[in-house]
Amino acid sequence: MKITVFSTKPYDIRFFEEVNQQFGHDLRFLKVHLDETTAGLVTDSEVVCLFVNDNANAAVIGQLAGRGVKLLALRCAGFNNVDLAACREHGIRVVRVPAYSPYSVAEHTIALILTLNRKTHRAYNRVKEGNFSLDGLMGFDLHGKTVGLLGLGKIGKVTGQILKGFGCRVLAYDPFHDEEAVRLGLEYVSRDELLAQSDIISLHCPLTPETYHVINETTMRQMKPGVMIINTGRGALIDTPALIEALKAEHIGYVGLDVYEEEADLFFEDLSAQIIKDDAFMRLLTFPNVLITGHQAFFTRNALQAIAQTTFENIRDFADGADLKNEVKAGL
Repeated sequence: MKITVFSTKPYDIRFFEEVNQQFGHDLRFLKVHLDETTAGLVTDSEVVCLFVNDNANAAVIGQLAGRGVKLLALRCAGFNNVDLAACREHGIRVVRVPAYSPYSVAEHTIALILTLNRKTHRAYNRVKEGNFSLDGLMGFDLHGKTVGLLGLGKIGKVTGQILKGFGCRVLAYDPFHDEEAVRLGLEYVSRDELLAQSDIISLHCPLTPETYHVINETTMRQMKPGVMIINTGRGALIDTPALIEALKAEHIGYVGLDVYEEEADLFFEDLSAQIIKDDAFMRLLTFPNVLITGHQAFFTRNALQAIAQTTFENIRDFADGADLKNEVKAGL
Protein backbone atom coordinates (compact mmCIF):
# COMPACT_ATOMS: atom_id res chain seq x y z
CA MET A 1 0.00 0.00 0.00
CA LYS A 2 1.02 3.61 -0.50
CA ILE A 3 1.62 5.28 2.86
CA THR A 4 2.36 8.94 3.60
CA VAL A 5 4.29 9.30 6.85
CA PHE A 6 4.22 12.69 8.58
CA SER A 7 6.60 14.19 11.17
CA THR A 8 9.50 11.96 10.21
CA LYS A 9 13.03 12.16 11.54
CA PRO A 10 16.05 10.19 10.32
CA TYR A 11 15.50 7.55 13.00
CA ASP A 12 11.88 7.07 11.89
CA ILE A 13 13.00 6.51 8.31
CA ARG A 14 15.71 4.05 9.40
CA PHE A 15 13.43 1.80 11.43
CA PHE A 16 10.46 2.06 9.07
CA GLU A 17 12.57 1.12 6.07
CA GLU A 18 14.19 -1.79 7.92
CA VAL A 19 10.88 -3.26 9.07
CA ASN A 20 9.17 -2.54 5.75
CA GLN A 21 11.40 -5.10 4.09
CA GLN A 22 8.94 -7.66 5.50
CA PHE A 23 5.88 -5.87 4.11
CA GLY A 24 6.85 -4.11 0.86
CA HIS A 25 4.78 -0.95 1.31
CA ASP A 26 5.37 2.16 -0.82
CA LEU A 27 6.49 4.77 1.77
CA ARG A 28 6.57 8.54 1.34
CA PHE A 29 8.25 10.36 4.22
CA LEU A 30 7.41 13.98 5.06
CA LYS A 31 9.25 16.05 7.68
CA VAL A 32 6.32 18.40 8.32
CA HIS A 33 3.53 17.94 10.85
CA LEU A 34 0.08 17.11 9.55
CA ASP A 35 -2.33 20.02 9.89
CA GLU A 36 -4.77 22.00 7.76
CA THR A 37 -1.94 23.56 5.74
CA THR A 38 -0.12 20.28 4.97
CA ALA A 39 -2.97 17.82 4.45
CA GLY A 40 -2.86 18.73 0.75
CA LEU A 41 0.55 17.06 0.49
CA VAL A 42 -1.19 13.67 0.66
CA THR A 43 -1.54 12.34 -2.89
CA ASP A 44 -2.47 8.84 -3.97
CA SER A 45 -2.21 7.34 -0.46
CA GLU A 46 -4.88 5.27 1.22
CA VAL A 47 -2.95 5.33 4.48
CA VAL A 48 -1.55 8.27 6.45
CA CYS A 49 0.81 7.62 9.36
CA LEU A 50 0.84 10.13 12.23
CA PHE A 51 2.80 10.88 15.39
CA VAL A 52 1.98 12.65 18.66
CA ASN A 53 2.11 16.26 17.46
CA ASP A 54 0.24 15.81 14.19
CA ASN A 55 -3.20 17.43 14.16
CA ALA A 56 -6.00 15.38 12.66
CA ASN A 57 -8.91 17.66 13.49
CA ALA A 58 -12.24 17.65 11.65
CA ALA A 59 -11.02 19.99 8.91
CA VAL A 60 -7.94 17.84 8.28
CA ILE A 61 -10.01 14.66 8.26
CA GLY A 62 -12.31 16.20 5.66
CA GLN A 63 -9.34 17.02 3.44
CA LEU A 64 -7.85 13.55 3.81
CA ALA A 65 -11.15 11.86 3.02
CA GLY A 66 -11.43 13.94 -0.13
CA ARG A 67 -8.02 12.66 -1.16
CA GLY A 68 -8.99 9.01 -0.76
CA VAL A 69 -7.44 8.26 2.62
CA LYS A 70 -9.05 5.24 4.27
CA LEU A 71 -6.81 4.62 7.29
CA LEU A 72 -4.97 6.72 9.87
CA ALA A 73 -2.13 4.68 11.36
CA LEU A 74 -0.89 6.26 14.58
CA ARG A 75 2.65 5.24 15.50
CA CYS A 76 1.99 6.03 19.16
CA ALA A 77 -0.38 4.99 21.91
CA GLY A 78 -2.24 8.27 22.40
CA PHE A 79 -5.00 9.37 20.04
CA ASN A 80 -6.16 12.66 21.58
CA ASN A 81 -4.93 14.51 18.46
CA VAL A 82 -7.45 12.74 16.20
CA ASP A 83 -11.12 13.72 15.78
CA LEU A 84 -12.58 10.23 15.93
CA ALA A 85 -16.13 11.41 15.28
CA ALA A 86 -15.00 13.06 12.04
CA CYS A 87 -13.18 9.88 11.05
CA ARG A 88 -16.35 7.86 11.59
CA GLU A 89 -18.37 10.37 9.56
CA HIS A 90 -15.94 10.11 6.63
CA GLY A 91 -15.38 6.37 6.84
CA ILE A 92 -11.73 6.62 7.87
CA ARG A 93 -10.55 3.96 10.29
CA VAL A 94 -7.96 4.64 12.97
CA VAL A 95 -5.36 2.27 14.42
CA ARG A 96 -2.64 2.88 16.98
CA VAL A 97 0.32 1.23 18.71
CA PRO A 98 -1.04 0.61 22.22
CA ALA A 99 2.16 -0.95 23.52
CA TYR A 100 5.66 -0.83 22.07
CA SER A 101 8.11 -1.03 24.95
CA PRO A 102 6.53 -0.19 28.29
CA TYR A 103 9.99 -0.66 29.76
CA SER A 104 11.37 2.33 27.82
CA VAL A 105 8.89 4.79 29.35
CA ALA A 106 8.92 3.17 32.78
CA GLU A 107 12.72 3.24 32.94
CA HIS A 108 12.79 6.90 31.87
CA THR A 109 10.30 7.64 34.64
CA ILE A 110 12.71 6.11 37.14
CA ALA A 111 15.59 8.07 35.58
CA LEU A 112 13.72 11.33 36.18
CA ILE A 113 12.95 10.37 39.78
CA LEU A 114 16.55 9.43 40.55
CA THR A 115 18.02 12.45 38.77
CA LEU A 116 15.75 14.91 40.55
CA ASN A 117 16.38 13.26 43.89
CA ARG A 118 20.17 12.78 43.72
CA LYS A 119 20.77 15.79 41.42
CA THR A 120 23.16 13.88 39.21
CA HIS A 121 22.69 16.40 36.37
CA ARG A 122 23.94 19.21 38.60
CA ALA A 123 26.78 17.08 40.01
CA TYR A 124 27.93 16.18 36.49
CA ASN A 125 28.25 19.85 35.51
CA ARG A 126 30.00 20.74 38.78
CA VAL A 127 32.63 18.04 38.46
CA LYS A 128 33.41 19.04 34.87
CA GLU A 129 34.29 22.48 36.27
CA GLY A 130 36.40 21.05 39.08
CA ASN A 131 33.77 21.77 41.74
CA PHE A 132 33.49 18.81 44.09
CA SER A 133 31.36 20.49 46.74
CA LEU A 134 28.35 18.50 47.94
CA ASP A 135 26.37 21.55 49.05
CA GLY A 136 22.91 21.50 47.49
CA LEU A 137 23.15 17.89 46.29
CA MET A 138 21.49 16.12 49.21
CA GLY A 139 18.76 13.65 48.32
CA PHE A 140 16.64 11.10 50.17
CA ASP A 141 16.40 7.32 50.28
CA LEU A 142 13.89 6.12 47.73
CA HIS A 143 13.50 2.98 49.83
CA GLY A 144 10.43 3.30 52.07
CA LYS A 145 8.84 6.16 50.13
CA THR A 146 5.23 6.01 48.96
CA VAL A 147 4.78 6.42 45.22
CA GLY A 148 1.39 6.99 43.62
CA LEU A 149 0.71 5.95 40.02
CA LEU A 150 -2.17 7.72 38.29
CA GLY A 151 -2.98 5.17 35.61
CA LEU A 152 -2.02 1.51 35.73
CA GLY A 153 -1.81 0.33 32.17
CA LYS A 154 1.23 -1.58 30.91
CA ILE A 155 3.63 1.32 31.49
CA GLY A 156 2.26 2.10 34.94
CA LYS A 157 2.46 -1.54 35.96
CA VAL A 158 6.09 -1.90 34.85
CA THR A 159 6.91 1.35 36.67
CA GLY A 160 5.29 -0.07 39.79
CA GLN A 161 7.32 -3.28 39.53
CA ILE A 162 10.58 -1.33 39.34
CA LEU A 163 9.61 0.86 42.29
CA LYS A 164 8.74 -2.19 44.37
CA GLY A 165 12.28 -3.35 43.70
CA PHE A 166 13.53 -0.13 45.27
CA GLY A 167 11.52 -0.92 48.38
CA CYS A 168 8.77 1.63 47.79
CA ARG A 169 5.16 1.35 48.79
CA VAL A 170 3.27 1.73 45.49
CA LEU A 171 -0.29 3.06 45.35
CA ALA A 172 -2.34 3.08 42.18
CA TYR A 173 -5.50 4.72 40.93
CA ASP A 174 -7.13 3.40 37.78
CA PRO A 175 -10.79 2.78 36.83
CA PHE A 176 -9.86 -0.79 35.85
CA HIS A 177 -8.40 -3.24 38.34
CA ASP A 178 -5.60 -5.57 37.26
CA GLU A 179 -5.27 -8.68 39.40
CA GLU A 180 -1.66 -9.17 38.32
CA ALA A 181 -0.84 -5.72 39.70
CA VAL A 182 -2.34 -6.72 43.05
CA ARG A 183 -0.24 -9.90 43.06
CA LEU A 184 2.82 -7.73 42.44
CA GLY A 185 2.05 -5.81 45.60
CA LEU A 186 0.58 -2.64 44.11
CA GLU A 187 -2.25 -1.18 46.19
CA TYR A 188 -5.39 0.22 44.57
CA VAL A 189 -6.70 3.30 46.38
CA SER A 190 -9.00 6.21 45.61
CA ARG A 191 -7.54 9.18 43.79
CA ASP A 192 -7.91 11.35 46.89
CA GLU A 193 -6.00 8.80 49.00
CA LEU A 194 -3.25 8.60 46.41
CA LEU A 195 -2.85 12.37 46.26
CA ALA A 196 -2.77 12.73 50.03
CA GLN A 197 -0.39 9.85 50.84
CA SER A 198 2.18 9.89 48.05
CA ASP A 199 5.70 11.29 48.33
CA ILE A 200 6.05 10.90 44.56
CA ILE A 201 3.22 10.98 42.01
CA SER A 202 3.79 9.66 38.49
CA LEU A 203 1.29 10.11 35.65
CA HIS A 204 0.59 7.19 33.32
CA CYS A 205 -3.00 7.79 32.25
CA PRO A 206 -4.18 8.62 28.72
CA LEU A 207 -5.30 12.15 27.89
CA THR A 208 -9.10 12.20 27.75
CA PRO A 209 -11.69 14.84 28.63
CA GLU A 210 -11.80 13.25 32.10
CA THR A 211 -8.03 13.43 32.66
CA TYR A 212 -7.40 16.85 31.08
CA HIS A 213 -5.62 18.94 33.76
CA VAL A 214 -6.05 16.15 36.31
CA ILE A 215 -3.15 17.85 38.09
CA ASN A 216 -4.49 21.31 38.83
CA GLU A 217 -4.68 23.87 41.62
CA THR A 218 -7.25 21.81 43.54
CA THR A 219 -5.52 18.44 43.26
CA MET A 220 -2.11 19.92 44.05
CA ARG A 221 -3.50 21.34 47.30
CA GLN A 222 -4.38 17.76 48.29
CA MET A 223 -0.75 16.65 47.93
CA LYS A 224 1.94 16.53 50.59
CA PRO A 225 4.22 19.57 50.82
CA GLY A 226 7.42 18.79 48.94
CA VAL A 227 5.84 16.12 46.72
CA MET A 228 7.58 15.07 43.51
CA ILE A 229 5.46 15.03 40.32
CA ILE A 230 6.60 13.05 37.26
CA ASN A 231 4.83 13.19 33.89
CA THR A 232 5.83 10.85 31.07
CA GLY A 233 2.23 10.60 29.81
CA ARG A 234 0.70 13.60 28.05
CA GLY A 235 1.46 17.26 28.67
CA ALA A 236 -2.12 18.39 29.16
CA LEU A 237 -2.55 16.12 32.17
CA ILE A 238 -1.02 19.06 34.08
CA ASP A 239 -2.31 22.62 34.32
CA THR A 240 1.00 24.40 33.68
CA PRO A 241 0.16 27.84 35.16
CA ALA A 242 -1.14 26.15 38.32
CA LEU A 243 2.04 24.05 38.50
CA ILE A 244 4.20 27.17 38.25
CA GLU A 245 2.28 28.82 41.09
CA ALA A 246 2.65 25.72 43.27
CA LEU A 247 6.39 25.65 42.57
CA LYS A 248 6.70 29.33 43.46
CA ALA A 249 4.82 28.66 46.71
CA GLU A 250 7.29 25.80 47.39
CA HIS A 251 4.41 23.37 47.87
CA ILE A 252 5.66 21.17 45.02
CA GLY A 253 9.19 19.99 45.78
CA TYR A 254 10.28 18.45 42.47
CA VAL A 255 8.90 18.18 38.93
CA GLY A 256 10.10 15.88 36.15
CA LEU A 257 8.49 16.33 32.74
CA ASP A 258 9.05 14.43 29.52
CA VAL A 259 5.94 15.97 28.00
CA TYR A 260 4.57 19.51 27.96
CA GLU A 261 1.14 20.92 27.28
CA GLU A 262 2.29 23.13 24.38
CA GLU A 263 5.13 20.92 23.16
CA ALA A 264 4.04 20.75 19.52
CA ASP A 265 6.00 23.90 18.63
CA LEU A 266 9.05 22.88 20.66
CA PHE A 267 9.86 19.21 20.97
CA PHE A 268 11.69 17.09 18.40
CA GLU A 269 13.36 20.19 16.90
CA ASP A 270 16.73 21.93 17.44
CA LEU A 271 15.78 25.42 18.62
CA SER A 272 19.12 26.19 20.27
CA ALA A 273 19.77 29.20 18.01
CA GLN A 274 16.25 30.61 18.34
CA ILE A 275 14.31 32.62 20.88
CA ILE A 276 11.77 30.36 22.57
CA LYS A 277 8.61 32.43 22.94
CA ASP A 278 6.69 30.14 25.26
CA ASP A 279 6.88 32.08 28.52
CA ALA A 280 5.43 29.30 30.69
CA PHE A 281 7.98 26.79 29.40
CA MET A 282 10.84 29.21 29.93
CA ARG A 283 9.61 29.93 33.46
CA LEU A 284 9.66 26.21 34.24
CA LEU A 285 13.30 26.05 33.13
CA THR A 286 14.25 28.64 35.76
CA PHE A 287 13.37 26.37 38.69
CA PRO A 288 16.32 24.37 40.04
CA ASN A 289 13.94 21.58 41.10
CA VAL A 290 12.41 21.09 37.63
CA LEU A 291 13.87 18.67 35.10
CA ILE A 292 12.52 18.57 31.53
CA THR A 293 13.35 16.15 28.73
CA GLY A 294 11.97 16.51 25.22
CA HIS A 295 9.52 13.61 24.88
CA GLN A 296 12.29 11.03 24.79
CA ALA A 297 10.91 8.44 27.21
CA PHE A 298 9.86 6.18 24.32
CA PHE A 299 13.19 6.62 22.52
CA THR A 300 14.95 3.26 22.62
CA ARG A 301 15.95 0.96 19.77
CA ASN A 302 13.58 -1.67 21.13
CA ALA A 303 10.63 0.72 21.14
CA LEU A 304 11.26 2.16 17.67
CA GLN A 305 11.52 -1.31 16.17
CA ALA A 306 8.32 -2.39 17.91
CA ILE A 307 6.48 0.78 16.82
CA ALA A 308 7.36 0.17 13.18
CA GLN A 309 6.46 -3.52 13.41
CA THR A 310 3.03 -2.93 14.97
CA THR A 311 2.28 -0.03 12.62
CA PHE A 312 2.89 -2.18 9.56
CA GLU A 313 0.98 -5.11 11.03
CA ASN A 314 -1.99 -2.79 11.60
CA ILE A 315 -1.79 -1.63 7.99
CA ARG A 316 -1.45 -5.22 6.72
CA ASP A 317 -4.57 -6.25 8.63
CA PHE A 318 -6.46 -3.33 7.11
CA ALA A 319 -5.32 -4.24 3.60
CA ASP A 320 -6.29 -7.88 4.14
CA GLY A 321 -9.72 -7.00 5.53
CA ALA A 322 -8.80 -8.67 8.81
CA ASP A 323 -9.92 -7.69 12.29
CA LEU A 324 -8.17 -4.49 13.43
CA LYS A 325 -7.19 -5.44 16.98
CA ASN A 326 -5.63 -2.00 17.60
CA GLU A 327 -8.48 0.05 16.16
CA VAL A 328 -9.68 3.17 17.98
CA LYS A 329 -13.28 4.28 17.59
CA ALA A 330 -15.30 7.27 18.74
CA GLY A 331 -16.71 6.74 22.19
CA LEU A 332 -13.99 4.28 23.29
